[in-house]
Amino acid sequence: MKSVVARRHAVDIVSKVLMGVATVIGIFFLLWIIWTTLKFGISGMHWDLFTKDTPPPGTDGFGLRNAFVGSLMLLGLSLLIGVPIGLMAGTWLAEYGFHSRTANAVRFINDIMLSAPSIEIGLFAYAIVVAPMGHFSALAGSVALAVLMIPIIVRTTDEMLSLVGSDMREAAIALGAPNSVVITKITWKAARAGILTGILIGLARISGETAPLLFTALNNQFFSGNFLRPIANLPVVIFQFALSPYANWQQMAWAAAFITVLFVLVISLFARVVLGTQVTK
Repeated sequence: MKSVVARRHAVDIVSKVLMGVATVIGIFFLLWIIWTTLKFGISGMHWDLFTKDTPPPGTDGFGLRNAFVGSLMLLGLSLLIGVPIGLMAGTWLAEYGFHSRTANAVRFINDIMLSAPSIEIGLFAYAIVVAPMGHFSALAGSVALAVLMIPIIVRTTDEMLSLVGSDMREAAIALGAPNSVVITKITWKAARAGILTGILIGLARISGETAPLLFTALNNQFFSGNFLRPIANLPVVIFQFALSPYANWQQMAWAAAFITVLFVLVISLFARVVLGTQVTK
């Protein structure tokens, strides 16, 4: 008996040490990434980045207004496409599908989609949107990003709604409320912080994706607000400008990378705050 207790104690100590080492390594690389983007990104920060469009190759100057606006357009349309689909699918799994064979199959497929390489999602969007249209477009880019976002929202919505106590549902049904009202007025309200967290995590997930946009939205050196045409965006601009031979383009790439990392970090921290509020409640 003593040997079993001693072995368990040893395993517990080793596990804690390994988890501590893994945590330190993760924090080290996170701080390294933030420091590197801050170090090189600050030198490229200029007010013209937000007020002027991309300068022509070989000329001096700064400007990424078209890329900032294009990225916001892509993210906005992705949210409009992905959030309703993810929310409805997650609600069906938690409120109607339960643990039926169909629901379990959907969960299994959704888990596979969570780990699907983003470049394959880009190829999928290329096949269903770009190829039929005959050209790249912001719409195709938004579809690709939405497909990446949907599995995260589905998983989070399903889990958050499953955590809502059955007594709340039973009380509402006992008062004569139909199932649709119970879902929209009771369970959604009870799980709103967790659902919002899933949406924010999905937004952070797609904010820096480059591969899907190379196959769909591509890029545009000029300002464009047309969803049916190629559009400038920060991830592709960072990819192209970092490889360019022009010093000002390289500085703009670092500045754009710093802003993207900062944006993702703020969203992630805000999501943690929202989730913490849900847990304390």
